[in-house]
Amino acid sequence: MAEEKQQKKEPPRAVPQQQKNEAARRDAAPQQKKEEPQAKGAVTFTFATPARVEEIVGRTGMRGEALQVRVKILEGRDANKVIRRNCKGPVKVGDILMLRETEIEARPLNRTGRR
Repeated sequence: MAEEKQQKKEPPRAVPQQQKNEAARRDAAPQQKKEEPQAKGAVTFTFATPARVEEIVGRTGMRGEALQVRVKILEGRDANKVIRRNCKGPVKVGDILMLRETEIEARPLNRTGRR
C-alpha cells in the first residue's frame, strides 16, 4: 500500500484565473512593429489631385490678393468636372493646380456688392 501511494501521481494544481488571463492577454497581443525612424529633413507629401486652370474669373479677398479660377479636374473620382476655386499667387490659364480636395467649390463672385 505504501508503494501505491508513492506511485500515485498528484493531480495537477489549478492555475489561478489571474495567471490564465495574463497568459491569454500576452498571447493575443499583436506584435507591434517598430517604426523606422525617418531621415532628418525627409519630405512627406499628402495626396493631391491635379486640376488645369480653364478660366480666370476675377480677383477676390479683402484686398484682391486671391484669384477665383475655374479648374477642370484631371484625375480621381471627380475627373473631368469643372469647379470654381480661390487661389493665391501668380496663376495663368493652362497652369496645373494640385488640390487636396475636390468636393468643395468656392462661392461665385458677386459684382453687385453686398448680399
